Amino acid sequence: MNNIVIGILGSRLDHQGLGKRRHSRWRPSIGILMHPAFPVDEFVLIHHADEAELAGLTLRDMRELLPNIRLTAYVVDYANPWDFGEVYSQLHAFTRQQRFDPEQNNYYVHITTGTHVAQICLFLLTEANYIPGKLLQTSPSEEGVQGKLQVIDLDLSRYDQIASRFAREAQEGIAYLKSGIETRNAAFNSLIAQLEQVSIRSSAPILLTGPTGAGKSRLAKRIFELKKQRGQVSGKLVEVNCATLRGDNAMSALFGHVKGAFTGALTARTGLLREADKGLLFLDEIGELGLDEQAMLLRAIEDKVFTPFGSDRETSSDFQLIAGTNRDLFQRVRDGKFREDLLARINLWTYELPGLQHRLEDLEANIEYELQQFTRKVGHKVSFNKAAREQYLAFAHSPRATWRANFRDLNSSITRMATLANGGRITEEGVTGEIQRLRYDWGSFQQEMPPADEVLEGIDHFDRVQLAEVLRVCRASKSLAEAGRTLFNISRTQRASSNDSHRLRVYLQKFGLSFADLA
Repeated sequence: MNNIVIGILGSRLDHQGLGKRRHSRWRPSIGILMHPAFPVDEFVLIHHADEAELAGLTLRDMRELLPNIRLTAYVVDYANPWDFGEVYSQLHAFTRQQRFDPEQNNYYVHITTGTHVAQICLFLLTEANYIPGKLLQTSPSEEGVQGKLQVIDLDLSRYDQIASRFAREAQEGIAYLKSGIETRNAAFNSLIAQLEQVSIRSSAPILLTGPTGAGKSRLAKRIFELKKQRGQVSGKLVEVNCATLRGDNAMSALFGHVKGAFTGALTARTGLLREADKGLLFLDEIGELGLDEQAMLLRAIEDKVFTPFGSDRETSSDFQLIAGTNRDLFQRVRDGKFREDLLARINLWTYELPGLQHRLEDLEANIEYELQQFTRKVGHKVSFNKAAREQYLAFAHSPRATWRANFRDLNSSITRMATLANGGRITEEGVTGEIQRLRYDWGSFQQEMPPADEVLEGIDHFDRVQLAEVLRVCRASKSLAEAGRTLFNISRTQRASSNDSHRLRVYLQKFGLSFADLA
């Protein structure tokens, strides 16, 4: 096997004068040929057109050192040696012109000389296998003019520690986004796994959808903290619920105002967008923003500039947007209440967070999480006794538990039981009282439902046929989720996050019915 070295002429390191003194100094390209344990059969020297004299001198010295070596000069002529695109393009063209034969030759790419841009380009071309070889790094030493030589193999399959480290960091990021909760829901776990990658690799807007209490706000905070840990943001997290913004107050709160912009504006205001500079802006319930605010927000996202209320001067803010909503923004667009261009801009990365009823396999882990949070807050441990735990879990998984406010309901429920637990133990008596409280609260939202047969008699035959089959499936199912999986067996596989129970509940409510009454 022949050893072939590809290197770039070093305009400074390879140039150690034109006299005899140059032979007593370390020159990287020449030094490679002085290592007995590393025989070189061919050297391809890449140099700029302006460096022809130095290239000729270097090639003559190589020939003098190794009379039998094959030498090839390749000329590049980029106008700007620091223009990455131009340098990469010409070096890529070099690789396309070579006839590499890795079966007969060992190729080594010398990355000590040349500009940093050229070195990076050679690394990328070798890593992508345009040059089927290994990297060669040299450095000066006290041992002589030959210097030190190090071969770097880019076959990453040999570096299990590197691969395992990346995998470990990804798993740590995923666990952090889930607040350390060992979730089992496959759809939710898949969502968080992708969101971890997007959070680290992208600064584009992220849209979090899902019902109230599904955890959008908590997840936004976790994304911010993860980006902060990885050095992605240097600013702060700024949160606002857009449902609280109306009229002049909305413009002022988001974009700031100048003194005297409107009645009561006695001093200037910075605005939330400016406060989020170099950080993250979380706009919860973004669907509630007015159309004027939406237009200004779109420009701020795209151009990083906006005009404070009452001002004639632009200001800038470089922030990442996370938007949250429990509304169907596409329907809001159809209703003329949300700008289509803004939706298109924030819809690049969209994640629908499922409600608690669609993640019942994660219920136990979230109960433990809520107990741990309560323990940290009050300073002493609180837990269930065995019977009370089984009683609570049985109710929590039953059709009677609607978890209307999702994880907010669970948080409130655990907080009440833990607060009333004598000696830090939640008993059957405490669970019984809590179940009564939850059923009363949830029942207060439900309207009295008419008998199903009466509903069937009062609708068109077309709807009656469909509804009759839905009622049959509901009565044959043990839970709303099971009925939903049966009825939406095809469409549920085509959605990023299945919401079968919610879809079925909405359908039944259309006719004034509930699954509990049917079951």
